[in-house]
Amino acid sequence: MKGSCLCGAIVYEVDQLDMPISHCHCRTCRKAHAAAFASNAGVMREHFHWVKGKEKLAAFESSPGKLRYFCSVCGSHLVAERRAQPHVILRVATLDEDPGIKPAMHIWSSHNVSWLNDSNEVPFYQEWQPDR
Repeated sequence: MKGSCLCGAIVYEVDQLDMPISHCHCRTCRKAHAAAFASNAGVMREHFHWVKGKEKLAAFESSPGKLRYFCSVCGSHLVAERRAQPHVILRVATLDEDPGIKPAMHIWSSHNVSWLNDSNEVPFYQEWQPDR
């Protein structure tokens, strides 16, 4: 599966997702992704390959020993890592194709924001809302 940043300057390839997809609600993920949660999956290092634009990567140490890598052009977060671990943490939303599996869990829900409502009470639209 291929993935990329928003501007296309960086492209990566993964052979497979080695860990389940989880939605992380921790404060750090929310801030880093400017979203209510971040969808992540572990990929063993041997199954992850930079294809294009590795020189455009920038990194930020968000907590001791954890580096978050993002595109220095468009800011898209692509992966994170703790160098001692055998896997990288892939930002699943940056995949350019369907990984073929569904999320398995929500984690750090103790950090949930009060305005997040995943109920059926909130309408879903295929594109813009009708009055737009």
